Amino acid sequence: MSAVWSAARATVKRRKVQTAVIGLVVLCSTTTVLLALALLSAASAPFDRAFGRQHGAHAVAAFDRTRVSDTQLARTAGRPGVQAAAGPYPQATVDVPAQWLWVPSGPLTVVGRSDPAGTVDRIRLLEGRWATGPGEIVVDWPGNGTPGPDKLGTKLTVRGAPAFTVVGFATSMSKSAGAWVAPEQMAALNPSSVQMLYRFTKSSTDRQIRDGLSEVTAGLPPGSLTTTQSYLTLKRAFSAVADTYLPFMTVFGVLGLLVSALIVGNVVSGVVVSGYRHIGVLKALGFTPNQVVTIHLTMVSVPAVAGCVVGTLVGDVLSRPILRDAFSGIETGSASIGVGPWVYAVCLLGMPALVVLAALAPALRAHRLSAARAISAGNAPRTGRGLRIQRGLGGTRLPRAVSLGLGQPFARPGRTLMTLAAIVLGVTTVTLTTGLTSTMVAFGKHGQGNGATRVNVEAGRPGLGQQAPKLSDRQIEARLRSLPGADLVTARALTTVRLAGYTQTAFADFYRGDTEMYDSEIVKGHWPHGPGEAAAAPAFLNQHGLAVGDRITLYLNGRQARVTLVGELVEGHARAVESTWETLAELDPDLRAIEYTVELADGADAEAYGRAVKASDPGLYVLPGDATNTTTTTVVGFSAVFTVLLTVVAALGVFNTVLLNTRERRRDLGMLKSIGMTPRQVTVMTVTSVAGLGAVGGLLGIPLGIAAHRLLVDHVGVVAFPESMKDVWHAPELVPLALAGVAIAVLGALIPARSAARLTIAKVLHNE
Repeated sequence: MSAVWSAARATVKRRKVQTAVIGLVVLCSTTTVLLALALLSAASAPFDRAFGRQHGAHAVAAFDRTRVSDTQLARTAGRPGVQAAAGPYPQATVDVPAQWLWVPSGPLTVVGRSDPAGTVDRIRLLEGRWATGPGEIVVDWPGNGTPGPDKLGTKLTVRGAPAFTVVGFATSMSKSAGAWVAPEQMAALNPSSVQMLYRFTKSSTDRQIRDGLSEVTAGLPPGSLTTTQSYLTLKRAFSAVADTYLPFMTVFGVLGLLVSALIVGNVVSGVVVSGYRHIGVLKALGFTPNQVVTIHLTMVSVPAVAGCVVGTLVGDVLSRPILRDAFSGIETGSASIGVGPWVYAVCLLGMPALVVLAALAPALRAHRLSAARAISAGNAPRTGRGLRIQRGLGGTRLPRAVSLGLGQPFARPGRTLMTLAAIVLGVTTVTLTTGLTSTMVAFGKHGQGNGATRVNVEAGRPGLGQQAPKLSDRQIEARLRSLPGADLVTARALTTVRLAGYTQTAFADFYRGDTEMYDSEIVKGHWPHGPGEAAAAPAFLNQHGLAVGDRITLYLNGRQARVTLVGELVEGHARAVESTWETLAELDPDLRAIEYTVELADGADAEAYGRAVKASDPGLYVLPGDATNTTTTTVVGFSAVFTVLLTVVAALGVFNTVLLNTRERRRDLGMLKSIGMTPRQVTVMTVTSVAGLGAVGGLLGIPLGIAAHRLLVDHVGVVAFPESMKDVWHAPELVPLALAGVAIAVLGALIPARSAARLTIAKVLHNE
């Protein structure tokens, strides 16, 4: 093994270019793969770990206490398929009349529990203590991180009950309640239902959860089960934004792996072919066939390991902003967002293993060669390969340097096919990124309607330290319409509502005014215009199992409104539904708007309009302009990074191919120069040898890139792209894409072509 290591180390030192190519290819590919795996890990593992630590409930079920007794519910813990159960806990839904801290007005689910521990759904205290005395309450903390102690002691007022003092903030991975009090305090809240928490022996699919609930409720009075909530819905909500990025990262990761395997195989194949004489000498000196294979695999493994380590470090740095953006604003509870250790293990062990596997097939060629055949074969292509095609090209009117260059790929068909495949994947990546960029730019502008400038005005809220407006709700809308520059005005009210059949509350936005400005927000159906109409985002529809045309019931302040989903939004919050002011009148006619959107006329000055708003009422606050769409920025930015990485990798594959070809054809180059070929003609011939491959690769890669683009944009769970955002391919955009393959080929061939042009006749033929 000492001799094998010495020979391998000498090969690495002698073949510096191939070593560098392998190292760079593996570095770029490892970075791409780690980003995809990091997002995949963060989209599920943190939730699973936190859910397991807190013994989260697979199903949260609420029962009508007038139909079923606590004794009957307690017996359900022993039903087949139930692993553990907790409850029954008294449950009430109270109404918060005004915005309190981050909670908008609307229903709040309160549950009576004596302590946060238990066999199911262990509540994690983030700040303060558990509620044990009268008038004390613990509130669920929905955001990231932990609340500050300064918020303890604040008062929470609800309709029809004494005010509560907040003594603690907690989080439940099961989202079983919005707040908790001591069981003795529930009588004052008039609980109408009882909560049970279940963990099932089988719970990996929605059907298994439904089957478990069916087993639990078997034998109970009909209609006793009122609402249920599956932990799978919460898990999907947790990873919804991350799932937006996951398809993009996965596609780029797969492309990176394919390109890496092709180029590594090409490099090792070239090393074997160009090193026939060296292989023969090694075998003549006593190296066994297995040792020769080991030498070649070691030569590949050294730069592969180095590139893998550096690529892992680079990918780790790049993954942090992606994860930060992917989970921004998501209720992570006690889940710690990060990259699982298995991701680093897969990259550090899997990438070198993939490289070795890619190198194994060409390395086995060295295993089969006898010493005599290897030494006699030298390193030139076998006689006759591609001669018929080269002669045919020579009979055309093409310049001789061009015809010779076009015929060269046929001398090494295997190497040519691998190089062509790398170019095709490079063009596919460029095409895919071009389409994604166009789609995401259009997506980033979708809220701007016809491109007119919009100004958002918020009514001041004293609870947040702002000055209350002097004007009434309707007066504010009239004043905004009367100010110079205003064209269209809408008002929006926000509250939380209960949905029939679901445990967790939802947000509801109600609009009035010139709502036609939001027509561009709809991808299917239409924007709600009349009473009983609503629209929702794809994430809301997916998580609640709904579609356009379905009907849902909203509950608020003891009232209900039956609404029909008439539209699907391009995007939106997974817990929000959009409806009309007429629907709000059925639920809470006294609720006033909190925000107004003004679309300005052409040529109007947004800053001047903002100053006029502030002068009209100090209690009106002009919100900052629309921030850059972070999803668009992230997808476009990292798609561009991946495209650069994979384009460089594809160009490195071309570079290696041209370098091997020029080394094999040194004798031919010397002969051509001796009969008058100029250095410029040598450069043209060398570049032309791969430019044709680039043109073919461009024609093959474009349809693959278009298909990959369509596949991605059709399978983003939280965004529904309309056809106008998907149809981004037009003739002017396809022309430069057709030249992308040529650009990649020329980029990779230029340096070895110039090196070949500088070779002198004496240096090439000094051994002839």
